[in-house]
Amino acid sequence: MRTVGTVARGIKAPIIRPGDDLVEITVNCINDAVVNENIKLKDKDIVAVTEAIVAKSQGNFATINDIATDVKNKLGGGVIGVVFPILSRNRFSSILKGISRGADKLIIQLSYPFDEVGNPLVSIDKLYDLGVFEFNKTYTASEFTNLVKDVTHPFTGVNYLDLYKSICDCDCEIILSNNPTEILKYTKKVINADIHSRFRTKKLLVSNGAEKVVSLHEILNKSVNGSGYHEEFGVLGSNLSTDEKIKLFPRDTKTFVNKLQKALNKKFNVKLECMVYGDGAFKDPVGGIWELADPVVSPAFTDGLIGTPNEVKLKYLADNKIANLTGENAVKAMKKLILEKESNLVNKAESLGTTPRRITDLVGSLCDLTSGSGDKGTPIVLITGYFDNYASE
Repeated sequence: MRTVGTVARGIKAPIIRPGDDLVEITVNCINDAVVNENIKLKDKDIVAVTEAIVAKSQGNFATINDIATDVKNKLGGGVIGVVFPILSRNRFSSILKGISRGADKLIIQLSYPFDEVGNPLVSIDKLYDLGVFEFNKTYTASEFTNLVKDVTHPFTGVNYLDLYKSICDCDCEIILSNNPTEILKYTKKVINADIHSRFRTKKLLVSNGAEKVVSLHEILNKSVNGSGYHEEFGVLGSNLSTDEKIKLFPRDTKTFVNKLQKALNKKFNVKLECMVYGDGAFKDPVGGIWELADPVVSPAFTDGLIGTPNEVKLKYLADNKIANLTGENAVKAMKKLILEKESNLVNKAESLGTTPRRITDLVGSLCDLTSGSGDKGTPIVLITGYFDNYASE
């Protein structure tokens, strides 16, 4: 029996520039790791590449003025409402700057006490201490500041009310409300800036009298003056690149992972699975922040990563099915139970407590935690043994 199960390794890579052959670079990086670290690859091991370097190799960038042009074309300028943006200097500040250049005035509506992914304007405990137990009231920025006094993000120390107002290149007013239709008291032209709830929010706005509603996935969903774009996600999944430029989510990622799989299989003579990953889908237990600011964890993956795990719970089996066995007899019996498990364990007692999430969400989260978001320099992740179990030889 193997003594090691799943191993995730961050693989160092060179600095990626537009036009680089990322398939070739990835294969070379994996080969260097395999040779130098004496790694044995086998079928179903996984090579994952972060969306950031895929987009960079594609040159999928756009300027703040490209955003402004698209906003003006689609909404016609004037007073524009922006509903439910997340609180992020990296993710939304550049988009907001572009939106403001395409408007004469902005009304920004923030949710409270936190945004869609859990970034807090103020802690919910503080609001409770102030006697605010329900969050159905609308506040102006000054009313909210007078109520809570200190409006700074606990991790970054940023006051997003002040930051977002200062970013805008037009007249700007900020309100706080959890009812998306509140914005319609100010303007009938709205950009709904939420990520995972965007279709629901847009439907509510339209059904309550909005004249024009554009979601972030509809901004730069086509090229503007030769800019980068993303046909499905628009500016969702974008990141700050420079003061006047953003990096968009990568395009045509299914083609990339299929080409990468073919090249890796040719090089190593094993069938590796491949994926592109972005944010992991996990929540910080202290700050309450859900990390998924990208529209999806993985925009593309090879077919071997489709589905959800079909696993039994070893603790349950050990305490019930083989409770009278010990030592080698227990090990043999456990292996037999695993090898003979049903192909679909949904709602079966022996699978209770396992994690029936999509494999790509689980693997993507593992990759995001492995590569980090700072200076590790490992935008490629090699995962060995992910599909092994206790019975694997």
